[in-house]
Amino acid sequence: MNPSLLFILIAVFVDMLGYGIMLPLLPFYVQAHASAGGAAIAGGLMSMYASIQLVSGPVLGALSDRYGRKPILLLCLLGTAFAYLLLGLADSLFLIFLAVFIDGLTGSNLTLAHAYIADTTTAETRARGLSLAGVVFGLGIMSGPALGGLLSGFHLSLPALIAASLAFGNTIFGFFVMPESLPPERRESKPLSHMFSWRRQFTGIFRQQNIQKFLVALFLLNLAFAGLQTNFPLYSNARFGWSPSQNSYFYLYVGLCGVFIQGYLFGKLQARFGERTLIPAGLSFMVFGLAAMASVPNAWMLFPAVAVVALGTGISIPSLTALVSLRVPDSEQGRLMGGMQTLLAFTNIFGPTLAGISFEVIAVSAPYWMGSLFAVVALGVAVMSLRGGRQPDEAIL
Repeated sequence: MNPSLLFILIAVFVDMLGYGIMLPLLPFYVQAHASAGGAAIAGGLMSMYASIQLVSGPVLGALSDRYGRKPILLLCLLGTAFAYLLLGLADSLFLIFLAVFIDGLTGSNLTLAHAYIADTTTAETRARGLSLAGVVFGLGIMSGPALGGLLSGFHLSLPALIAASLAFGNTIFGFFVMPESLPPERRESKPLSHMFSWRRQFTGIFRQQNIQKFLVALFLLNLAFAGLQTNFPLYSNARFGWSPSQNSYFYLYVGLCGVFIQGYLFGKLQARFGERTLIPAGLSFMVFGLAAMASVPNAWMLFPAVAVVALGTGISIPSLTALVSLRVPDSEQGRLMGGMQTLLAFTNIFGPTLAGISFEVIAVSAPYWMGSLFAVVALGVAVMSLRGGRQPDEAIL
């Protein structure tokens, strides 16, 4: 494996481990300092975090195009470390909000990691590199909650302090070990004022006709999936009477499926078929897998159904991301990845809301039928774009 790729994968894992430690415990930090409305306040914090990233993602990505990936990534890691430290020491709701605000402002670590991977991979290996980033992302998210739950048994502030230590250690690791991936001759040279224009950085991406439809497909794919993560415990309980522990086992199974697909199977499939074949195949799996989750008559059938969904997301998301990346110049990879983070933030804001409303108003299975419909539209958009003529992807590398 490319040493630079190995370095960034380690950094992503440590970063996601800290995030996984903190995310499930945030409501408890709020409750410790709120006399009432802890759940609502915690929900508001996550909405604030996503809203801040709508703005910060493209700007930080564009700054990395101008100044290099390493200094901006180190700045983000340091911001994350300080946010966790502040959260662990917080003695008021104001400090908790401030910690989440700082983390949202500097929380583009995964965006910059994707840009770093784009810098250090070729047309043939880019999708594989992005897929491996998904694997370590999943491993960190899976391991973090278990470690956070264990540490919280000693003291509620201990997980935040451990997460802060991990983030500080990651910053030191990056400073001394991680090489810069974007040499000066490949950097963006536009005026600095352009870097802080959200309109230029985000909407400018969608003016590039060779990637417009793929970005729409990515948005719809993530929208189809975003609401299901928060809605599934309600759905499984309403239809099959599952308890929280049963749902936790199911989530573990989903995580293991994702690790296997992105860590092993995707590399085999990508080498044999390529991204242009895997994109429609993955979206088709999404269509049928989500429809199956909505309609299965027995609880055990959810396991093969969600495996099909995991296969669909596991091969379509890295393939779409790689294909889009290959159609954008090296000097704009950070801006691209930042814009894609903004798209993801939009889906994280609207997806759970759409899933919740359809669950309450239409039917308990409606979020899954709706997700399947989104995947159908994404499939149609992607197929139309792929048939529009092969782009000279390698020419810009």
